[in-house]
Amino acid sequence: MLKLNVKNETGKLKTVVLGRADSNGATPNAEEAYDPKSLEHILAGTYPTEEDMIKEISAFESVLKKYEVEVLRPRLIPNLNQIFTRDIGFVIDDLFIKSNILPDRAAEWNAIDYIIQQIEKDNFIVPPEEVHIEGGDVIVWNDYLFVGTYYGLDYSEINTARTNRFGVDFLKDLFHKKEVIDCDLIKSMTNPRANALHLDCCFQPIGLDKGIIFKGGFRNPSDYHRIVEIFGEENLYHIDADGMYEMNSNVFSISPKVIVSEQRFDKLNNWLEDQGFIVERIPYYEIGKQEGLLRCSTLPLIRE
Repeated sequence: MLKLNVKNETGKLKTVVLGRADSNGATPNAEEAYDPKSLEHILAGTYPTEEDMIKEISAFESVLKKYEVEVLRPRLIPNLNQIFTRDIGFVIDDLFIKSNILPDRAAEWNAIDYIIQQIEKDNFIVPPEEVHIEGGDVIVWNDYLFVGTYYGLDYSEINTARTNRFGVDFLKDLFHKKEVIDCDLIKSMTNPRANALHLDCCFQPIGLDKGIIFKGGFRNPSDYHRIVEIFGEENLYHIDADGMYEMNSNVFSISPKVIVSEQRFDKLNNWLEDQGFIVERIPYYEIGKQEGLLRCSTLPLIRE
């Protein structure tokens, strides 16, 4: 059985579920787009090819294995986008919580059934139907739990709103010993520079006490200021709307010292190295065209 353990975003990674891009299906049409960045590339004819995405995920897998991480993969379901495993579930402490994802994506869940069977039943949590949560909105940071949400009255009309008030309350009840900080995020169906699809698109902790953040991703300035209060202004690398568009905050930590990042993020990567991090630079630009990057492609199960 899997002994789940995830207490933060940067502890030494032991076991992770990494998405896959083979048999990814045809390029969606505009009406099938889940987010504005995918829509932008569909309309421009620049949507990523399966061949390019397979190469990028293979590069990611190679880096993970370089650091002796056990890499599990979803079972192949033909003609299905199975890249973003972070959306379908997440681990907090020793509990695996199944996400209530968009109905059109429910088939992705079936691909990790063999992994779920290795989890003790008491450690597997299925939220009620009215609870909407996706793993990209959930950031675990020791005694803190940051949860991205959207409190606009038009929540039900916005496809990019993935975690609702019921989701926040559910996590508060389940992890009552943690301080749960809900973050009301900006959302757009048409402008990728004004759409924080998930919390990890505009904020992510790195190392032991640092983070990457986009102030403009938060609808409520007090949510941003609470994070600054916790981490300290001097420990936060601030990005702008273009940085959120390029997914600068969606890097992935293998340990407190080692970060996997997109090779084109020169300014961010140089800053990370100046802070003492080992930065593993890999190509992930094509996958990023779907408004998801490195953290989105991973579902950590065990960290030290």
